[in-house]
Amino acid sequence: MSQALTNAAEFTVSEIAQAVKRTVEDEFGHVRVRGEISGFRGQHSSGHCYFTLKDDAACIDAVVWKGSYAKLTFKPEEGLEVIATGRLTTFPRSSKYQIVIDNIEPAGAGALMALLEERRRKLQAEGLFARERKRALPYLPRVIGVVTSPTGAVIRDILHRLEDRFPSHVLVWPVRVQGETCAPEVVNAIQGFNALLPDGPIPRPDLLIVARGGGSIEDLWGFNEEAVVRAVAGSAIPVISAVGHETDTTLVDHASDMRAPTPTAAAEAAVPVRAELIGYVDDLGSRQRQASRRITSSGRDRFRAVAAGMPRPADLVATQRQRLDQASSNLFSCLRHSVQEQRVHLSRVESRLGPQLLDRRRAEMAERLRNLSMRAEAGLRKSVDRNRLTYDPRAERLATAAARLVERKRALFEAIGPKLSPTALRAELRHSSGQLAPLTARLANSIRLTLADRRNTLTQSAKLLDSLSYKSVLARGYAVVKDAEGQLVHSKATLSPGDLVSLEFGDGSVDATVVGSPPLRKKAKTPSGEATQESLF
Repeated sequence: MSQALTNAAEFTVSEIAQAVKRTVEDEFGHVRVRGEISGFRGQHSSGHCYFTLKDDAACIDAVVWKGSYAKLTFKPEEGLEVIATGRLTTFPRSSKYQIVIDNIEPAGAGALMALLEERRRKLQAEGLFARERKRALPYLPRVIGVVTSPTGAVIRDILHRLEDRFPSHVLVWPVRVQGETCAPEVVNAIQGFNALLPDGPIPRPDLLIVARGGGSIEDLWGFNEEAVVRAVAGSAIPVISAVGHETDTTLVDHASDMRAPTPTAAAEAAVPVRAELIGYVDDLGSRQRQASRRITSSGRDRFRAVAAGMPRPADLVATQRQRLDQASSNLFSCLRHSVQEQRVHLSRVESRLGPQLLDRRRAEMAERLRNLSMRAEAGLRKSVDRNRLTYDPRAERLATAAARLVERKRALFEAIGPKLSPTALRAELRHSSGQLAPLTARLANSIRLTLADRRNTLTQSAKLLDSLSYKSVLARGYAVVKDAEGQLVHSKATLSPGDLVSLEFGDGSVDATVVGSPPLRKKAKTPSGEATQESLF
């Protein structure tokens, strides 16, 4: 069968694919497609995003290039219904058409509210909205930090309200309050205020106000971003949120420490009214002064009442003064009576304190001292003899044993000496020296201990002899009288005028000659005229 002839042009697959691509791009160069995101797995390793837009009857592949994804205000998420703006094109390799997306918007308020509710439940489950995490605002902050747009009416309202209520130091961190850069700028502002040092060149705020005017949910969406909510919840400085009007609610309002319905209300909540505070302080000062006056007056009245019931100081010491006068008047009579008693007692014992009594007591003590000295010397000799009898036989036995040992060693050496070499002889000598060394050490130690014991005993005996010797009595001012033959003189009756005597004192002896009996002392007369012995005191 022959092939039929035709005038139809022939195209390659690539030519057809390129023609379809140009047709689609020319016809659908700018489109807005509404659909549900499906198959979204985040950014590819190249930075691009691939997913599918679908509805109940069809689907279309979608791609967001890396540069466009960074500019998106609303990021794609799985399952969301969105309106994608872009252009249609084809992918010749797989003969598919797709939409290259430049911008993505939520498909109406319903979708945004659903996303907002889902994000709210997630953050609430983490505890970022818990009431226990909220802190009390400072009563009078020194520095207030404001995060808002520097060109809007919000900052002017806040500054004007602060100036009316209580002028304060305000630091403004300028940010964009809507758009794709709103969330990162607000996060940087909150973290930047928290990073300031309390004593740094820029003072650290005591309170933060995050403020913005009213707007649609899309305009306020930057304050619903998860990063902003976490920055507000993690701030170490208390935060007041004033985003939108009274009916506007964002996630930042739930995470902040206080939500103000308007920026002006945030300024009112931040500081008290200065005039009211001054009036309150003046009222407290007046009440304090009145209370002080009442307390002082009450104390003065009580003191007067107590003082009226107390006795006079002169009455308190009157009795003691009278007792002192009586005691002082009785003191002289008691002293005179005591002197008289002592004088009578002295007169009774005066007769017994004659020189004979003193001589007799001295003789008794000297005799006792002599006996003790003799006993001490005899005891010392007896102790020495007893120890000599104990140690002399031991010393003799020790000498005999040493001589016997030396003889035994000599005999042994003479018996085996010729048979031993010089090395063996030296070894035997070392062995003998080793046996004799302990005995020598024991003997030396025994002699040293014995000498030390005898030295201690002799020292104690010498001390005892010194304490019992009559020389200690002489050192106290007494003297021993001896006649020419060196015998002790016990009484004056044994001496006659012209006899030579020797007087022994504590520091030496002197010779003297007896001249005669001392003259009798005149006795003092008592008031009654009777003679009495003269007082020795």
